[in-house]
Amino acid sequence: MAVIGSGFGGLGAAVRLRREGITDFVVLERAGSVGGTWRDNSYPGCACDVPSHLYSFSFAPNPDWPRTFSGQEHIRAYLEHVTDVFGLRPHLRFDAEVKMMRWDGEELRWEIETATGTLTADVVVSATGPLSDPKTPEIPGLETFPGEVFHSARWDHDYDLAGKRVAVVGTGASAIQIVPAIQPEVGRLTLFQRTPAWVMPRVDRAISGAERRLHRALPFTTQLRRGLLWGIRELQVQAFTKHPDELGLVEQLAKRNMARAIKDPALRAKLTPDYRIGCKRILLSSAYYPALAQPNVDVVASGLAEIRGSTLVAADGSEAEADAIVFGTGFHVTDMPIAERVVGADGVTLAETWKNGMQALRGAAAAGFPNWMTIIGPNTGLGNSSMILMIESQLNYMADYLRQLDVLGGRAALDARPAAVDAWNQRVQERMRRTVWNTGGCTSWYLDPSGRNTTIWPGTTTEFRRATRRVDLAEYQVVRKAGTRGTGGPAPASTPASAASSASASTPEATPSPEATPSAATGGAPKSGAAA
Repeated sequence: MAVIGSGFGGLGAAVRLRREGITDFVVLERAGSVGGTWRDNSYPGCACDVPSHLYSFSFAPNPDWPRTFSGQEHIRAYLEHVTDVFGLRPHLRFDAEVKMMRWDGEELRWEIETATGTLTADVVVSATGPLSDPKTPEIPGLETFPGEVFHSARWDHDYDLAGKRVAVVGTGASAIQIVPAIQPEVGRLTLFQRTPAWVMPRVDRAISGAERRLHRALPFTTQLRRGLLWGIRELQVQAFTKHPDELGLVEQLAKRNMARAIKDPALRAKLTPDYRIGCKRILLSSAYYPALAQPNVDVVASGLAEIRGSTLVAADGSEAEADAIVFGTGFHVTDMPIAERVVGADGVTLAETWKNGMQALRGAAAAGFPNWMTIIGPNTGLGNSSMILMIESQLNYMADYLRQLDVLGGRAALDARPAAVDAWNQRVQERMRRTVWNTGGCTSWYLDPSGRNTTIWPGTTTEFRRATRRVDLAEYQVVRKAGTRGTGGPAPASTPASAASSASASTPEATPSPEATPSAATGGAPKSGAAA
């Protein structure tokens, strides 16, 4: 097997493979260390907006988180710790960016071309993550800018911002952390805000030594803390997915948070969104608004439209001078670059297959790409909870996928049936119609160019856990090497999986009833990072 990426998704997959008794695998990583998005995003103020005890693997609890919301350096250190504790280093291949992978229909395996050579794999697990490739807008005249330019995910730590005129472009999760972190040291900060964000207070604090000693001495207290954090977020889901009107009270809390720090009515008007809270990602910060109120900060309520030398021109015609530009403009989420490097059974790339929008069976398998799975695939994102929960659910699905291949026996592959992919996607999109992400009146990175939400899961993490608990072989076709036999005798080159094996599970519904909590120690329950 080959796993692509060594963020949360890739490392989680590697741990699960070892737990399943599979040791013949490699983890291909394009960088020189593990960590994914938590390695790449090292900008000032970088931290997680999910509580620490929920933003960690259920099978690798950490009783020593220093803060309720951990910073980038602590999360990266946690991933290094997981790598060592579970003995993953022998499987890691650094500086091995995947250039192309092609399905060999005769040998039933993937041929993978990397920066360090080629290899073959029976199964590929792609864990490159949606927050791995920075997205920088094409601004006319950017090439004429004489100063420093970098994306938040490629921060230039050698460039001294002290006393400089700095322009920050964007008002997403990264920008609201960067602005208060650099505001005290820069000479002037200009924030180009195309769309204001809803910002709630960030109730962060240091975790006391007594708490940490308690978690070390009584591990169940860590599980209890995690379970409480999870449960609160599960109860919030219906407001996002079925009753967006109930979010009006949350909007009032967000407005009060703004009013406490922003006394200027004109500035408050600039910063007040005109869409329902939750439509875009709700941001957490207790320092963002106070920073914007400082005398060395200007908020331009318009996007950056043009650059003329060191002069930055907004869409509303206003101008600002800058020595450096920081783009906090997000990532290629609905057009993941890895898709251009995956060539399936029909000789077409995954990007071509997804040209009208990403879709994958249970967020994992794409039709025409046998024995290929993705972690944090289409419609597996969350708007209010921890992505680690979703990752671990997908690891459960991956594990059962491999067990089904063992049951089939011989040289075989599973290929998602197009009808099954379509049926799953239709159910997801039907549920999406009522959600705040589709009805809230905003344009967000959750939506693809056609306006379809291909990123968010429209339900609870419990529902997704149930839907990915096991593989339904009726949703797949079995692909066999010509002339080979499985444990059940000869099979044609491609047969419906339900006919090739009796191990099929009953079809999980898209709206199952709740079951065990995601912190169960058996498998594994979880933001994944960058890699190939």
